[in-house]
Amino acid sequence: MSLLSLQQVRYAFPGWPPTVDGANLDVGEGAFHCLVGRSGCGKTTLLKLAAGLLAPDSGQVVFRSGRPGPRPGIGFVFQSPNLLEWLRVIDNVLLPVTLHGRPAPAQVRRAHELLAQLGLAAHARKYPRQLSGGQQSRVALARALVLQPALLLLDEPFAALDALTRLTMQRLVGELCRRHQPAVLLVTHDVEEAILLADRIVVLGNGRTELDVRVSGDAVRHRGDPEFLSLRSRLLDVLGVPAAA
Repeated sequence: MSLLSLQQVRYAFPGWPPTVDGANLDVGEGAFHCLVGRSGCGKTTLLKLAAGLLAPDSGQVVFRSGRPGPRPGIGFVFQSPNLLEWLRVIDNVLLPVTLHGRPAPAQVRRAHELLAQLGLAAHARKYPRQLSGGQQSRVALARALVLQPALLLLDEPFAALDALTRLTMQRLVGELCRRHQPAVLLVTHDVEEAILLADRIVVLGNGRTELDVRVSGDAVRHRGDPEFLSLRSRLLDVLGVPAAA
């Protein structure tokens, strides 16, 4: 069953050609989708449409009940961690809860459990300025998961990280999503990242869905395997990148 469905969605910023122009996307419950494409192809706009942060000019965005506006049961991790510098780490994680009142003891326990799963248990009382960039990204991920969302939207959350931290975050995101089982839609420029993490990869080009391919089997998750290399070449070809790149 589709948890999220975008049907012939179109969106244009005032005075500009459409950023998203007839895109289709279906995300099933518990599925991990990656959305890849060149800069400016509409990936982040599509993610904001999925979240209800933007309303489409035409087409439909349906999240379960199809209610308009910011959608319940969605966690969003932006390109920047966007932590509040005057709040401690644990309070940043609990922010989505405190916006609606005092956190219940079970919610506080869940926040601490998420920090522990992300290797941040010892940092709960620190302030964001005392953390590295990778640690701040982990706090943002914990914050997005604290309300147990049915759908997790990730907008290139690893883009500003160094290569080694990025690999660590890829592993952590994969592990947390398997443990908590939200549906996931991750925007990335990194084709290899998409193959390693996703059940399904969607290529967006000129505001439209150009390819929607399933990723299956353990072999394809290893960079040196022929299946991995074949899928990588196929995706790069759709993106217009030479296969040797």
